[in-house]
Amino acid sequence: MKSGQRAALILLILMSVFLLLNTPLVWKWMYPIKFQKEIVTASQKFQVDPYLILAVIRSESGFKTDRVSKKGAVGLMQIMPDTAEWIVNQAGLHPENDQYLYDPVMNIDIGTWYLNFLLTRYEGDLIKVIAAYNAGPGKVNGWLTTEQWSGQRETIEDIPFGETRLYVQRVLYYHDRYKNIYDFQLH
Repeated sequence: MKSGQRAALILLILMSVFLLLNTPLVWKWMYPIKFQKEIVTASQKFQVDPYLILAVIRSESGFKTDRVSKKGAVGLMQIMPDTAEWIVNQAGLHPENDQYLYDPVMNIDIGTWYLNFLLTRYEGDLIKVIAAYNAGPGKVNGWLTTEQWSGQRETIEDIPFGETRLYVQRVLYYHDRYKNIYDFQLH
């Protein structure tokens, strides 16, 4: 076999592999969804993009209901207990017991309500909302006020906290991935 033929064969094999890997089935295997019904229900109830909820859950807990962070954030959407208590009161939610942050439905409702709260506070600005979900609105407001960060997607690299900077990038990446792979019928 001549080198030109070998190169063409290798190129053909690589293209075939790429086409086989670039299928909806493979993408859905790489980016699975758990709790789809609960996410879509919360999305409709609190008027939040389901792809944002998915991206936050994937980034925060990898869909593990029993995840607890070093700082004490709990569950699928990694909510701090104090924040959860405030949200439960504000939203008029009624948890059945004191372990409610481990319950997928309650955790998704609480986290999605909070995303809606942040979306309202930041007038739908997804970048600021994601940053505030991670660092807290007080920090984000401080960065914006002192002009440490402009709040724009183009200036994510200017976010003073490395953890928040990476978090915003990761959530945006997953948001785009899920949006390209899945098609939710919300109405």
